[in-house]
Amino acid sequence: MDRVPAALQETSPITPDPRYDRVTIALHWLTVLLVVTLWLLAQVWDLAPKGSAARHAMQALHVSFGLVLVATLTLRVVWRAGPGRRLPPADAGLLQMAAKAVHWGLYALLGAQAGLGVFGRWFSKDPLAFFWLFAIPSPFARDKALEDGLISIHDTIATIILIVAGLHAAAALWHHYVRRDGVLRRMLP
Repeated sequence: MDRVPAALQETSPITPDPRYDRVTIALHWLTVLLVVTLWLLAQVWDLAPKGSAARHAMQALHVSFGLVLVATLTLRVVWRAGPGRRLPPADAGLLQMAAKAVHWGLYALLGAQAGLGVFGRWFSKDPLAFFWLFAIPSPFARDKALEDGLISIHDTIATIILIVAGLHAAAALWHHYVRRDGVLRRMLP
């Protein structure tokens, strides 16, 4: 019986592709791009004077990109629950449990972050607007104390997300450079 040459095994329909599907990969990297963009906007608007047009524009962009993140997260969950490709775990035991905890933790943190941002905006004087195209009206009366509390938690969770995402990225690099097991390549286009 002839064996399939190694060069053809990667494209053989018998050998599964060791990467996630294109939609999963695109949604993952779009999430990364949005999280970094949102964080950078939140850092930079403090450089603009309070009440200035530049500060207001950056905050409006932050809200709009936050709504894009909500849509992206929703698509990720739906795709993951449906047709998204599932790969076998890269590790077993405690490392597998840690990886699952980090993945689901990031989903939970990002979902909470998005919810806090939306509710924080609804309790503020500013509209929940999407790229100056339309606004989603607030079902609540303005409440400055509640707005401040929600935004404070929103800021804290942003820091936690960056730490957990940084650990996630460090683990991927550890897999790539130390273990050399192909885990990072699974999420690369």
